[in-house]
Amino acid sequence: MPRKKKVKRFRAVETVKAMARERIGTPKASRIVVDRKKKQEKYKPTLGELVDDQ
Repeated sequence: MPRKKKVKRFRAVETVKAMARERIGTPKASRIVVDRKKKQEKYKPTLGELVDDQ
């Protein structure tokens, strides 16, 4: 015997978003931009690199 479908609970957020998509359209896909200033170096500098800098 096939199982009964689970009844989806009403959620206002999903309904509001669906209505907005119908009226306005889907939002553009966003892309995460990594801030290069905050990005740390992957490896520590070697002693040779530290001596060359000075």
